[in-house]
Amino acid sequence: MWDVSLSVNSGEIVAIIGANGSGKSTLLNTISGLMHPAQGSIEFAGNDISVLEPFHIVDLGIALLPEGGRIFPDLTVLENLKIGSYNRKARSESSHNLQRVYQLFPVLKTKEAQLAKTLSGGEKQMLALGRSLMSDPKLILLDEMSLGLAPLLVNDLYRALREIRERGLTILFVEQNVRRSLTEADRAYIMETGRIVLSGNVDDLREEEKVKKAYFGT
Repeated sequence: MWDVSLSVNSGEIVAIIGANGSGKSTLLNTISGLMHPAQGSIEFAGNDISVLEPFHIVDLGIALLPEGGRIFPDLTVLENLKIGSYNRKARSESSHNLQRVYQLFPVLKTKEAQLAKTLSGGEKQMLALGRSLMSDPKLILLDEMSLGLAPLLVNDLYRALREIRERGLTILFVEQNVRRSLTEADRAYIMETGRIVLSGNVDDLREEEKVKKAYFGT
């Protein structure tokens, strides 16, 4: 990536849009500490997190939901969720956060004793998102949350995102479905070959000629 500069305000939903290989996942991995920038800085809540390790970044309040969710298939639903609350701050809120996850996704409550590998694709993604919420985050990073899921399941996940935002959380997500991104987000950044080439509120971007030609074929 080169000269990438972006900001996410508290309580916003912000989308990162771009084709495969444009740098979207790399950006989220760098924010979450899985990678470190060669230059520049990343700030969160007044802290420079550029060189921090992922577990320190989770402690500060950032949770990453990676592409594919990456749940633990041979653990139960409940065990997967509890793993999300391993950091000190989240442990004290574990019971409260678990109930909030079950309110968002009641199906997880009914299947809490099942092995995660027995869940459907949509349920696995709900579990992965629920596990992220168990860390008691302030900012959630979502990488292709809806990839490969049926439209009805995608609707359920985005409904959950709206409810999460209403609770005061901030969301930065990567999504290949541009129409959906420009519907669900407040603002968006468009990446091409490691650079941000356009940004703005979603209403303006939907009318941007470059966006229309590149993503909507108009």
